[in-house]
Amino acid sequence: MAGLRLKWGKWDLDLEARPHIMGVINVTPDSFSDGGDFFAPGEAVTQGLLMVEAGADILDVGGESTRPGADPVSEEEEINRVLPVIQALAGRVEVPVSIDTYKSSVARAALTAGAAIVNDISGGRFDPEVLNLAAEAGVPLILMHMLGRPRNMQDNPVYADLVGEIKGFLVDAVQRAKKAGLDPEMIIVDPGIGFGKTFEHNLILINRLGELAELGQPLLVGPSRKAFLGRILGGVPPKERDAATAAIVALAAYNGANILRVHNVGLARQTLAAVGAVMNEHA
Repeated sequence: MAGLRLKWGKWDLDLEARPHIMGVINVTPDSFSDGGDFFAPGEAVTQGLLMVEAGADILDVGGESTRPGADPVSEEEEINRVLPVIQALAGRVEVPVSIDTYKSSVARAALTAGAAIVNDISGGRFDPEVLNLAAEAGVPLILMHMLGRPRNMQDNPVYADLVGEIKGFLVDAVQRAKKAGLDPEMIIVDPGIGFGKTFEHNLILINRLGELAELGQPLLVGPSRKAFLGRILGGVPPKERDAATAAIVALAAYNGANILRVHNVGLARQTLAAVGAVMNEHA
């Protein structure tokens, strides 16, 4: 791994120099935090432009909710939701657009429309063709850990060795991607905060991210507005969890995260600027 640098096509993300911010754009009616807010393509595009202005390094567009208990949508519906947004953003922003999907057909359509990264919450398990597609296209692939599927992932998740099992899962996912022909330097791993994890599991993972950073792959962490923060804060709704999200972003960056996936890009940018100044002892 050459200094944790993602370099492909016209893109060059130096993750060694500083943590990068991925802005979340949910083109869905039912996502846990902002479902319906950006369901109309025009609103989603506007949100993406605002995120780039606020400092997003990547935009992540998804057309299927993966909140706990969520049911899947058809490939056709997911494509219809995301394609207009990806096409519009890819032609207007100077940052790469990611497609958040585990379906190879959706990923292929998105890449054709201008997406430049594939973000697979299943770690390549649900549709292994995603691995071949990323290798064929030569784009970065995000491989996330999750128990089960979104509709049942929070049904009593149990681990004998939480960090060890997740680390083993990610090692296997990386090996499968490499076997499919994907350049190892294009593989990003994600421990899946909130995906098949209890409240305590999430806290342990954030505290021990350094053990996952030891894998030598870029490490993405997505804590934004999630339920464990609501519990810490006494049950406040998702949109009131941004300050707590910023605290976790700071801890995650300090513990080795290279990409932080968030809803409030501006606050994350300020948080990472402060963390970076302290870690590097200069602004």
